[in-house]
Amino acid sequence: MSKRDYYEVLGVSRNATKDDLKKAYRKLAMQYHPDRNPGNKEAEDKFKEAAEAYEILNDDDKRARYDRFGHNGVKGSGFGSQGFSDINDIFSHFSDIFGGGSSIFDDFFGGTQQRGRQRGKGVPGSDLKVTLKLTLEEIATGVTKKIKIKKQIVCDQCSGTGAEGSTSRKKCPICNGTGEIRSVSRSVFGQFVNITACANCNGEGEVIDTPCKKCSGDGRINDESTIKIDVPPGVHEGSYMTMRGEGNAGKRGGSPGDIIVVFKEEEHEYFVREEDDILYELSITFPEAVLGTEVDVPTLNGKARLKIDPGTPSGKLLKMRDKGIKHLNHSGNGDQIIKININIPKKLSNKEKELLKELANQPNFKSLDKDTENGIFKRFGL
Repeated sequence: MSKRDYYEVLGVSRNATKDDLKKAYRKLAMQYHPDRNPGNKEAEDKFKEAAEAYEILNDDDKRARYDRFGHNGVKGSGFGSQGFSDINDIFSHFSDIFGGGSSIFDDFFGGTQQRGRQRGKGVPGSDLKVTLKLTLEEIATGVTKKIKIKKQIVCDQCSGTGAEGSTSRKKCPICNGTGEIRSVSRSVFGQFVNITACANCNGEGEVIDTPCKKCSGDGRINDESTIKIDVPPGVHEGSYMTMRGEGNAGKRGGSPGDIIVVFKEEEHEYFVREEDDILYELSITFPEAVLGTEVDVPTLNGKARLKIDPGTPSGKLLKMRDKGIKHLNHSGNGDQIIKININIPKKLSNKEKELLKELANQPNFKSLDKDTENGIFKRFGL
């Protein structure tokens, strides 16, 4: 099967800069990473294809040969030439793009995947997920929230060691302090060494003589904690922030997990959000639309006076600058968009009907063609 053009794979032009390449590759890698698409072979193939394209185009020499000779010019220089052993190894190789982590999952969720054990340092704590509901008013300017969560904290009786009183940890007699059990097997292909975590010490390399009575040797207890969340302005539904080290405490001195705060936007009584703009529908009467008026309209921080020019048609959009939501990644605010709706009364008194008939005979209302005019009268039941 023939390979696709590398520039096409990344979705960039042939004169793309290295920054353009990096942004394009990072976007595709995040979209197709297997952690986000479990069991999806097509996504995994696209992920590898993007990695191959970036590996070639990000190297000046390989890119020059590819530009001149196409795929034939870079045979043997594509995906895998750097010795990638698995998917996450790609991110280790391109760590400048993904913040130095070994996996894109670390970059997305602050290390939600199981962290590797470190001998003598306990087992890392797990991450927690919190859904935080926000109003448009809170999103517009940012807000600080305090919430209570249930989580595992360091045991105050043993200070997280898991040991009772002054008893100390000692080297595990099963693995001799290595935290690993090795078994050797032989076959016609040679000798194989199988390495597994020691079941006696859970891979820590140490055991406790007398476990703490309060935490039963775990080094942590269940409790309730109050956390403060500083929400920046401009967040969206489904976006998140990572609070490093605020998750569950690690077992027997292990590093704590993180808290992943996912934002949920509450439905507003008046406004509909469109990116950082907000839309408000304003109903006015027919005379107000014809003659013009000034009205008070709600905004995210109170009320504001809005001038409506004479002859404003139904459906017209008026803009109130900087009355929207503060931008997340740069300065400034969105706008408040006012959609004008003209209120047509369904019932009229006899006097109102006579006035409308008289108005319909005036010169400025004669510009309507007969069909349109009849349609108006029919709508008013005349």
